[in-house]
Amino acid sequence: MKEQLERYAAVINRRLDELMGAYNEENAGAQLICPEAMRYSLSAGGKRIRPVLCLEFARIFGAEEKALDAACALEMIHTFSLIHDDLPCMDNDDFRRGKPSCHKQFDEAQALLAGDALENYAFEVIASDDKLSFEQRVKLIKCLSRNVGVMGMIGGQVIDVKNEGSRLDGESLLKMYSMKTSALIKCACEMGVICAGRDDMLPVAEEYGECLGLAFQIVDDILDITADEKLLGKPVHSDEEQNKSTYPAIFGLEAAKAKAAELTDRAMAAIEKLPDNGFITELTASLLKRQY
Repeated sequence: MKEQLERYAAVINRRLDELMGAYNEENAGAQLICPEAMRYSLSAGGKRIRPVLCLEFARIFGAEEKALDAACALEMIHTFSLIHDDLPCMDNDDFRRGKPSCHKQFDEAQALLAGDALENYAFEVIASDDKLSFEQRVKLIKCLSRNVGVMGMIGGQVIDVKNEGSRLDGESLLKMYSMKTSALIKCACEMGVICAGRDDMLPVAEEYGECLGLAFQIVDDILDITADEKLLGKPVHSDEEQNKSTYPAIFGLEAAKAKAAELTDRAMAAIEKLPDNGFITELTASLLKRQY
């Protein structure tokens, strides 16, 4: 699994570098501080889970190369969300992946604009991808915009911000997690099968992505309590200090571990009948046991 994950990461990073190089050339007359901030955050490391899932779902059906730009667009969207999450008006985090957050490396205004520009460029990358049919590109743009917008990631962040300092009930918490975290992970899986022209597999991608996304967020909550700060790359106990509603805060640490395991099992069940599912099965299991 490790070799395949490293191969995917190398392919994604190389293509992101090419896309940002093209972006700089196309915008040579513009202020270059914004592309610099975009590249800084894109190259800050990370697991690349969302683009990896997109490529893997496409690979299973013989379309890995067709999905590369869509996968990179997903990473741009994810990076935009992290830049904005770290801003003082949101989570107010000074570090991300062991490096200064974008707004600390540059300033708040440039970080805000870099995030906006990454979101914008993600859709341009998909719209310009001539490896895919026009119909596929429209489907990808619709899928991404729906899962990023107020019914998805942005809507989940709104719930998070509005309820800071108060305690959500369990059902509302899982709804927030579904929107804030699962939406983009689910979208990554769906985009992979769209690139492969296998829309019949969208229900499998949706079920898997939803369960994996919920498990991923609960593991994040657990790591905020239990992780080594150096491994995590950011301060621990930040959720507790900000009095945020998290699964461990509401149900306890052991219940959170059990729920993450249950959701991981459900994700595994969703992909059981996929052909050549060895890598994605191993990856799913490893995300439950991750240390950062």
